[in-house]
Amino acid sequence: MASATTLYDFQPPDKKGNPYPLSSLRGKVVLVVNTASKCGFTPQFAGLEKLYNSVESKQPGAFTILGFPCNQFGNQDPGSNDEIQSFCQVNYGVTFPMLGKIDVNGSNAEPLFEWIKGEKPGLFGVKRVLWNFEKALINSKGEVVGRWRSITKPESLEETIIQEIEKAKKDGSAGAASGETTTKAEPAPTATETAAPAQPEGGPKLA
Repeated sequence: MASATTLYDFQPPDKKGNPYPLSSLRGKVVLVVNTASKCGFTPQFAGLEKLYNSVESKQPGAFTILGFPCNQFGNQDPGSNDEIQSFCQVNYGVTFPMLGKIDVNGSNAEPLFEWIKGEKPGLFGVKRVLWNFEKALINSKGEVVGRWRSITKPESLEETIIQEIEKAKKDGSAGAASGETTTKAEPAPTATETAAPAQPEGGPKLA
């Protein structure tokens, strides 16, 4: 999808394999995360849920998280979509949307992730996703404004997310999905990569 310019141009699969139009998230700040259920970073599900609830309590309806299961790193998410959904809910009480399993690199990579990687390369210009639980922040206009590697804890991103929500309120892009008028504003500043690529101890080496 070379012509895609914002988050709203994509329709990744939901847990049933049906298109999930991201245009439904217009006006929200969104954190996109590639997840795995058998990874050293899997406990970050708890941090993601805490982040989701904390921001929702302060800025109701202005933010969401999208989790995308992926089995490309050490075969650490081998289950079916239903098994993954159950695991997240039973073990971590996840209430944010978990969509269908996808690839994030290679010839079968989900177009959404190809777009994210092109818009915001990682440290030293590396575009590809290096491990599970990498995070990309999308502002209320559907633009990628930050990308962080696995080692970054979800809770540490709350201040950045709140700032994006407040910025959206000021420039009129918040709540665009409900028909509010939007106004042109200066581009959001780029979030700085907070950590070098990392993987849990004992994990397979990355090429």
